[in-house]
Amino acid sequence: MTQARTYSPNVRVGNWIEDLVLKEDMLKEFLEQKDRGELTLQRIGTLRDNIMTSVELSVEQGSLRFGDTVMLVNPGRSGPDSHDPCALSIIPDINTGPRPHQDNNQSLQAPCFVSGAKGLQSCVRNAFVIDSVDGSPRGEMLHYDQSFCLRTTAGYAGGFYLASDTKSFQKCAQKSRLQEVSLVKELSFLCHWRLKCLDPQRRLEQEGSPVSANAKVLISHCKTNQCLALLENRVLWTPYGKEYEITAHTLLDSHKAERVGNHWIFATADPGDQHTLFQTQQLANGSAEEASCSDPTPKHI
Repeated sequence: MTQARTYSPNVRVGNWIEDLVLKEDMLKEFLEQKDRGELTLQRIGTLRDNIMTSVELSVEQGSLRFGDTVMLVNPGRSGPDSHDPCALSIIPDINTGPRPHQDNNQSLQAPCFVSGAKGLQSCVRNAFVIDSVDGSPRGEMLHYDQSFCLRTTAGYAGGFYLASDTKSFQKCAQKSRLQEVSLVKELSFLCHWRLKCLDPQRRLEQEGSPVSANAKVLISHCKTNQCLALLENRVLWTPYGKEYEITAHTLLDSHKAERVGNHWIFATADPGDQHTLFQTQQLANGSAEEASCSDPTPKHI
């Protein structure tokens, strides 16, 4: 068995010249990685700065349109098992970050996974663009039951497409083992989604109607017919803290209606303040109205 070295390389004992050369090579490699920005600390800082860059969402115009930049927000719920609203977000790590010495493409590397994050500030991590898959021009209204795809913003986010496929033994969600949802580089039928009306009794008559912005809808996967779902009982610990798992699975209650985990809002910017979500402003106004209605103090006129 090889004996461990008990002296520093400065002590001329044993194979000291080899130890000195090895130490010099390690220092040289460290300095080269530092110059290229490949140290772990540098890559984490670069990833954080780029992925959290602010993004301007499309201003609310009544209906969703192709080309709009939106956030996908699960509204959450109140009560004993309440959870805060969460936005569909990219889970990048230093292994999917750009490699400056390999190419000049400063963007994430596909595939990437997604999660439900509580942060509702629009940024590169949670902004998505509604793209057409049937040749509809940019600016045309999106209708219920019409196929479309969701793409991350160009630039650092890579312009990846939200995709899913039938679960298998080797390809499934990390915690729940349900149908996996991820971001891929190539556009295919696996990236096709469609919107359904939240009310089951009005779903049939709403087919073909324009989809209102900032309204609760169901996002159904065209191939598997499973709805995009946020699982509040499946927690993922990411570099950004405690977040929730995202899968493609229709969650039904005892009345065969989709549960809150399948409810999504295509959130746009508030026309009065483009840095504020329109849905957030509505919730704030609604909370203020509820507080005023529940105030038992009599008002003297």
